[in-house]
Amino acid sequence: MVGADFKLLPFAKPSTGFTLDCVMVCKTDSALQRERKPEWIKVRLPSDPVFWSTKGLVDDLKLHTVCEEAQCPNRWECWSSGTATFMIAGDRCTRACGFCAVKTAKPFALEEDEPQRVAEATKRLGLKHVVITAVARDDIADGGAEHFALTVEATRATNPGIVIEILVPDFNGKDDALEVCMASQPHIFNHNIETVERLTSLVRSRARYGRSLDVLKKAKDIAVASGAKVAIKSGMMLGLGETEQEVCKAMDDLLEHNVTVLTLGQYLRPSASHLPVVEYIHPEQFFRLKEIAEEKGFRHVASGPLVRSSYHAADFKPELDVL
Repeated sequence: MVGADFKLLPFAKPSTGFTLDCVMVCKTDSALQRERKPEWIKVRLPSDPVFWSTKGLVDDLKLHTVCEEAQCPNRWECWSSGTATFMIAGDRCTRACGFCAVKTAKPFALEEDEPQRVAEATKRLGLKHVVITAVARDDIADGGAEHFALTVEATRATNPGIVIEILVPDFNGKDDALEVCMASQPHIFNHNIETVERLTSLVRSRARYGRSLDVLKKAKDIAVASGAKVAIKSGMMLGLGETEQEVCKAMDDLLEHNVTVLTLGQYLRPSASHLPVVEYIHPEQFFRLKEIAEEKGFRHVASGPLVRSSYHAADFKPELDVL
């Protein structure tokens, strides 16, 4: 769940911290500059030196983060607390989803030492919880599943006791790829359905609503069969034209497919060539949906305008999960 309808001046270090309305930003598209955003869509620019040390570490190890590639509105907050979501398998995606800021292009070959570099980054940052995601790699037979597994294994070996969350593509529904990925035994398995069933073909390139649900269910089934305790997580963007009834139906579908952790956030348009925002959902509605989701049975729900898949991910404690 990525993308943002703004782009801040790249790492222009301010002398003091301040809140910046997303309208007052640098953007090449003048129409988007003029578009008025609600007051609740705000981000805070970095003033904490931890932000700059985190950026320096990521650059030093030549890693990609979804924080930057997807223009995440929370990267200032997360990096200032010394956390980041690492994006493996390159920064070029083989899909062209209508919502996503990550570039679509022919990917480069996988970097064999990347799992070790990610592991080293988690060690240097002293992370207790790490999120590892990736671009879709439809050019590779297993969709990058083995690369995920190697990264999880390297991270665990370097940082025993760290909580590892993976946010994966659908691997084109290949069971063998999913089994390879799950053999590394992450603590949290996350695959986003991104939107409601009716809008899936419009929003998600090559993806299928039912296939994503199957991936989530099969991931849990594999974990149970192996005796591992793995929490299953998914998320949606709101504001693309869905109805509350459709969102509630998607919640039911997720629960029926073993998902117990849910994120809900506002879709923000990355550029003029991406899908437009149909509606800005009020924070009160996000709170209402959080209550509905919890009443339905989700164990943990993060719901708010700037919530993203890995936002405050460590707030959920997967060790409490049950088979």
